[in-house]
Amino acid sequence: MMSGLLRICTAGSVDDGKSTLIGRLLYDSRAVYEDQVASVEKASKNRVAGPIDFSLFTDGLKAEREQGITIDVAYRYFATARRKFILADTPGHEQYTRNMATGASTADVAVLLVDARNGVRTQSRRHARIARLLGINDFVLAINKMDLVDFDRAVFDGIVDDFEEILRGSNYHPIPISALHGDNVITASDRTPWFDDKSLLTYLETVEVDRNLTAKPFRMPVQIVLRPDDAFRGYAGQIASGIIKPGDTVTALPSGRSSKVKRIVTWDGDLEMAHAPMSITLTLEDEIDISRGDVITAAAGRKAQGSGQPSAPSPQPFVEKRFEAEMVWMDERPLDPSRVYLLKQGTRVVSAEVNHGLILNQIGTVTITAARPIVFDRYADNRLTGSFILIDPATNFTAGAGMITAAVHERSANVARPSAAERLARIARAAATEADAVEAVRLALEEILK
Repeated sequence: MMSGLLRICTAGSVDDGKSTLIGRLLYDSRAVYEDQVASVEKASKNRVAGPIDFSLFTDGLKAEREQGITIDVAYRYFATARRKFILADTPGHEQYTRNMATGASTADVAVLLVDARNGVRTQSRRHARIARLLGINDFVLAINKMDLVDFDRAVFDGIVDDFEEILRGSNYHPIPISALHGDNVITASDRTPWFDDKSLLTYLETVEVDRNLTAKPFRMPVQIVLRPDDAFRGYAGQIASGIIKPGDTVTALPSGRSSKVKRIVTWDGDLEMAHAPMSITLTLEDEIDISRGDVITAAAGRKAQGSGQPSAPSPQPFVEKRFEAEMVWMDERPLDPSRVYLLKQGTRVVSAEVNHGLILNQIGTVTITAARPIVFDRYADNRLTGSFILIDPATNFTAGAGMITAAVHERSANVARPSAAERLARIARAAATEADAVEAVRLALEEILK
């Protein structure tokens, strides 16, 4: 029996049939209640999708049903005898690309749909790229509406060939399907005798994804320092990766000070071992300065778990002010390189600047300079410590989301840094109102004086 929860997102261009496929999958696997079926059957009247418009199982917003498109991300939970699933049905329209990135950010597998009649389109490529950037390495290439091309194998093979370059280096499973009629969705279809591989549901029930966070080096961003009395000092947070035990040597970054773990404290009592993604409180044998936003890591050269021999040196995260990243811009107001934004990475928030502009839904490679050093890994190595968001300080809107690809060492940057006065002036000019300007400058001053 396959254990564990699999998170899935849909991807692809508008009208390729993502919502219909998810609806068909839920319906045929008996994951919808009778009252839901009755409601969808009633809503399907006077529509061209047949007795049941399967897309209505996920498209719940009034605007979505009126226009026949997906706007927001719809999450659905279902289970079979072999596995549990969370499905994220994401929009295909270019103007809702930011919503697709949100749905894909936690997914293990992306179901990339392509209309057999239209082949690979620009948005299909964009969604595939976003999914790859977000660390998804397992894809279903679902070539939909095969019934409209008479289940022509040549059409199927041509689209698979077109995607070979886009998905190179990843694991992808091409399937010819008809979401409307259910071909190869739950079981194999007799209308594709030339296809003898797994159906969609069989593949999802059996795919093994690499998400073993405990095998990665220990990382725990500090959420809060607990001082209930003068005898206790604990550092609370969620373990991003790795395993920790009392007696392990750890290093606090960015200070670089080391100590040994004294206790692992939880509400239910002390633990002899903790692992990702548990939320815990650590106490250390030494009094060292650690605050919110710092990261507790495994010390280099720590001993391998369960052995008395030293392991290879534990890879340490980067501690830098500058880094390169792939970023998706989510704000209708374009990214302005002359403005100062708030960078939230892990539990740390610092002011930061970006080297060039982006517009809504654009994906681009940027260099970000933070006001203070941050602790990070490459996104490919650790999703949690390698991701960040940019916040507009004037509106508190999440303006961009990014994946760190490389550190840029300060000595090689050779870029003139603006003075504190220049940065404060930029922050004040960017604010929408005088009150917002006062508050934004106050926060920036606090950051500069830390």
